[in-house]
Amino acid sequence: MIEEINNKCNLINGIRHISGKDFLKLPHDNVILLDVRPEYELSRLFDVANVVYCPYKEMDQRHKELPDDMYVVIADAAGLRSKETTEKLQKLGHKNVINLSGGIVEWERDGLPVTVDRSRILTGSCMCQLRTRKK
Repeated sequence: MIEEINNKCNLINGIRHISGKDFLKLPHDNVILLDVRPEYELSRLFDVANVVYCPYKEMDQRHKELPDDMYVVIADAAGLRSKETTEKLQKLGHKNVINLSGGIVEWERDGLPVTVDRSRILTGSCMCQLRTRKK
């Protein structure tokens, strides 16, 4: 399993990165997808098994909840906060963490499975007026 995962990852500056397409090829009985986007960004969801949602701002308090015996692929909107979260988790001692390259933006662009939660889509004429749509 370790070799299979490492073959699908790109190692850059000590961080493993994986594309969405390669993530879907992994044996998912030993892998979870950790979505670190904040609540207001969760209108489009990764439609895969073993997804855990935990905003990146809560990682300092909640990182011990992550399983040590599974690989944790960390995802966000575009791959920036997930990379920072991957670095942080490595510094906290987690060994089996991988960054999902491009986040849900690239995931969706590649035509990978997404679920849309219409009740969470934001609408408004400017940033100061954004709120979730009525059902």
